[in-house]
Amino acid sequence: MSEITLGRYLFERLKQVDVNTIFGLPGDFNLRLLDEIYEVSGMRWAGNANELNAAYAADAYARIKGMSCLITTFGVGELSALNGIAGSYAEHVGVLHVVGVPSISAQAKQLLLHHTLGNGDFTVFHRMSANISETTAMITDLATAPAEIDRCIRTTYIRQRPVYLGLPANVVDQMVPAKLLDTPIDLALKPNDPHAEEEVVSTVLEMIAGAKNPVILADACASRHDVKAETKKLIDVTQFPSFVTPMGKGSIDEKHPRFGGVYVGTLSSPEVKEAVESADLVLSVGALLSDFNTGSFSYSYKTKNLVEFHSDHIKIRNATFPGVQMKFVLQKLLSTVANVCKDYKPVPVPALQAPNVAVDPSTPLKQQWLWTQVGEFLQEGDVVITETGTSAFGINQTHFPNNTYGISQVLWGSIGFTTGACLGAAFAAEELDKAKRVILFIGDGSLQLTVQEISTMIRWGLKPYLFVLNNNGYTIEKLIHGEFAQYNEIQGWKHLELLPTFGATDYEAVRVATTGEWNKLAECPEFNKNSKIRMIEVMLPVMDAPESLVKQAQLTAATNAKSA
Repeated sequence: MSEITLGRYLFERLKQVDVNTIFGLPGDFNLRLLDEIYEVSGMRWAGNANELNAAYAADAYARIKGMSCLITTFGVGELSALNGIAGSYAEHVGVLHVVGVPSISAQAKQLLLHHTLGNGDFTVFHRMSANISETTAMITDLATAPAEIDRCIRTTYIRQRPVYLGLPANVVDQMVPAKLLDTPIDLALKPNDPHAEEEVVSTVLEMIAGAKNPVILADACASRHDVKAETKKLIDVTQFPSFVTPMGKGSIDEKHPRFGGVYVGTLSSPEVKEAVESADLVLSVGALLSDFNTGSFSYSYKTKNLVEFHSDHIKIRNATFPGVQMKFVLQKLLSTVANVCKDYKPVPVPALQAPNVAVDPSTPLKQQWLWTQVGEFLQEGDVVITETGTSAFGINQTHFPNNTYGISQVLWGSIGFTTGACLGAAFAAEELDKAKRVILFIGDGSLQLTVQEISTMIRWGLKPYLFVLNNNGYTIEKLIHGEFAQYNEIQGWKHLELLPTFGATDYEAVRVATTGEWNKLAECPEFNKNSKIRMIEVMLPVMDAPESLVKQAQLTAATNAKSA
């Protein structure tokens, strides 16, 4: 085979970087491109229910596998996906967004085609996406097309941000040399400037040598930009107390003896707040300092000795070193830091939250008890997905087993994100380890935005746990404003009938409303096996919420009122 179509070239390249599931929907401008998926061994087309859900699914798949691919059609399809793409951009997730666009000749003639605005402008949607993409490409020249595809894949993978790739319908069938596939795409990071890197490393080592009470704080980009291993080794070598943010949950093994808990500014437990804020050196790895990730910007370090390690720069106190990448800096630190901190006397870390005390099995479920108890149900290797609202806040008090991957869209916070994300995570988990469990916690209100994607899970025989927290409406919104407002209410659904409605035949659907019912289910050996798709409706009081969410809602309400 000396030549292959450009469409097949794209999918062969994606397979080479371990992207094996493609998300999206068919449309007439991408149909011929989709044919090429089936020419590549081991590649599958997910076939989502809508483009927004597909973007959510691609986001979660990329968080686990390193990058993903979403395919939509021109105009109507690509715009439907943009909310999900914007979330991936905000939260540093590498999604390659491939758009099937009208032929080059149709664009040149400015034909009034369907899916256009009727004004002959075929570039407008590309321009929209450019604002939420790390880079973009519109293929017009076959000679440079393979190199452009390679550039887009590399940028998606390295930068961990969405990339837009437009493929005209008449181009995907054209032939390119197959031998181009023999040279792998270079996914290696470019080395740091040696002088800048040396200055950063030497300065950080000096700060570590002079610190008596240092801490490590891991955030979202420790996972996104692949420095979890370096962060773990830094903790092992230094023995510094270590904490995570809500977005960073899962980036540090929570069974590690030096793990001290989740830091969320004023919303932290008093012990965690004191431990972090009294430090004389904070080593912050991969920070994304959004309001819900910081307790409405309530970080209150007593020291100015702050080092921020980022994917594309390092910040030390008030000095910024652009272009110095944290992965290389951390690796270099690890080669010498043991000698620098050999005299450090480890201080105790805050004790983790104690298990729930025994209560009468007939006790109604409440959030505070539930989220502590969830930690008893989780297993090493689980993927835990929590929806914006009570779930995203409650999970902060759940103690994760080691190697647990947490997904929570804390910064972008698009309600309903996690149904699609659960699908993408389930595909990724199946590709990595068929026994790996994917566990979703979503509110009854959020589920109504994106419930259709459960049908795609069933279609592919995926087996996630779908915990639906039924508290009769948008509790997070009610806490912020409008406890009795009609706009915060929803139509109640018969959740236990959803799986068979979407065509499931081998499934489990159960409702739990008391502590005894929860424990009986969670302790059942068969329930803990990843053997079938499960819907668990968890009945909770309407205004019951994790303590941290109540405090955050009060802060948010006060901020909104002040800025009005």
